[in-house]
Amino acid sequence: MPHRIAYGPSPEQVGDLWLPDRRNGPPPVVALWHGGGYVPEVDRSIMEGVARDLCQRGWAAWNLEYRRVGSGGGWPQTFVDAADGLDRLAALDEECAVDLERVVALGFSAGAPLALWAAGRRDAEVHAIAAVSQAGLSDLEAVARDAIESTHLVRDLLGDPDEHPAPYALANQLTNLPLGIPQLHVHGDADEQIPVLLTKRFVERAREAGDEAELVVVPGATHFAHNDPRSEAWAAVVQWLDRRGF
Repeated sequence: MPHRIAYGPSPEQVGDLWLPDRRNGPPPVVALWHGGGYVPEVDRSIMEGVARDLCQRGWAAWNLEYRRVGSGGGWPQTFVDAADGLDRLAALDEECAVDLERVVALGFSAGAPLALWAAGRRDAEVHAIAAVSQAGLSDLEAVARDAIESTHLVRDLLGDPDEHPAPYALANQLTNLPLGIPQLHVHGDADEQIPVLLTKRFVERAREAGDEAELVVVPGATHFAHNDPRSEAWAAVVQWLDRRGF
């Protein structure tokens, strides 16, 4: 069973820390931010399958909840939670200690911008050494100006980009590159919710900015394949982690 740990006073400011059974010192950790369009009806439970799989591979998994639209979230609260949730790893007790030199930030779908934003902070207390985006909303302003399923969700979170440009300037990692850390971006070419073009464009811009960014487009993978630890989309993540030796 995971350790439930608060990082703030709100019921939404909490995370589940999954620890591997066998530990030779503090394990490396992947911080997870779930998707779900920033609505309270979808929570961190959708990441439990991959959290368990990480534990079986010797990683700790820090499965974070955060305030969403309708549960105290919005700008800047949701992004403050992304930062505070990651930084909470620095204050764990000895029983739950993780290796702060091997922290990877991973976000799925709507959680990807939170993971990238938290990982890219220069003033972070906990510095991620790498970031993973799974089918990410990697260009918040483009989504807000588009007409896809996620458009109104991003507008609910950050507002109209013409009327409220400041949140987009601060939160949209595409316009705040480079992150300064290696990245993996995984997207299915059969994603029915978020266009793979967003991920391809982010990777291209990240490389132009000097970041080391790898793109994996998974043939036939739909949006929620990324939550399935048996999927090729998830295999791309664990293979990348293994290959880099984090």
